[in-house]
Amino acid sequence: MIDLVDYIVRALVADPDAVSVSEGERRGEPVIRVQVAEGDRGAVIGRQGRTVRAIETVLSAARGRAPGLEIAD
Repeated sequence: MIDLVDYIVRALVADPDAVSVSEGERRGEPVIRVQVAEGDRGAVIGRQGRTVRAIETVLSAARGRAPGLEIAD
């Protein structure tokens, strides 16, 4: 799953070398943490969160139930 998120996010950002993807947990639920360059955060989140929700939908389809996606500083 991490490889899929990494692939998608690197395709969206201007600085793919700054992308870092890791697994974690928040409130007992699994999350995938994505770190990108400051200027690329908007590209990953999208207008009103549409892009990040679309990524979550792809993960959900690939897994059956996707963990939340967290954009870290």
